[in-house]
Amino acid sequence: MRKAVWIAAIIGVATACGIGIRAHAAPAADTIQAGAVAPNFTLPSQEDKPVSLTDYKGKWVVLYFYPKDQTTGCTIEAHNFQRDIAKYDAANAVVLGVSLDTVEGHKTWCSKDTFSFKLLADPDHKVVDMYGVPVKNYGVMKFANRETFLISPDGKVVKVWEKVDPNVHSTEVLAEISANKK
Repeated sequence: MRKAVWIAAIIGVATACGIGIRAHAAPAADTIQAGAVAPNFTLPSQEDKPVSLTDYKGKWVVLYFYPKDQTTGCTIEAHNFQRDIAKYDAANAVVLGVSLDTVEGHKTWCSKDTFSFKLLADPDHKVVDMYGVPVKNYGVMKFANRETFLISPDGKVVKVWEKVDPNVHSTEVLAEISANKK
């Protein structure tokens, strides 16, 4: 609630000052729900190599969507996934991040922050739309919502997080993988 009040206040001040910020969510398909078969996709990674969901058949896949490379919340979330990467490896899981950023933007961020997992570029928001992740428009800037899909080794969506706290999200995802392996 407090976050929404602050955002409304910032937009109100910006509008009053003539900055002209307009934010609205672009229409998207319904969010893929737990129990559904995860739609396959292919997107380029930071290495500019194609990555498909089917490349990870037999593994848990943490498919997380985030707003923007090198922003505060996104950096916290990515660093926490990187911190826990050995735990994901031990759980037979991979982490795939998706944003509307470009391959070049991902390459720069991964080099700077030494991320070893894949960041996938979806500037045309094809996969973002496929999974029903809302896109917010701020003038010419577009950002995907922060949402995560946990996909089982057999390709089904096990859990969807539509509201993500980047500070604790990696821990939540690992706990969910552990709970579903039993």
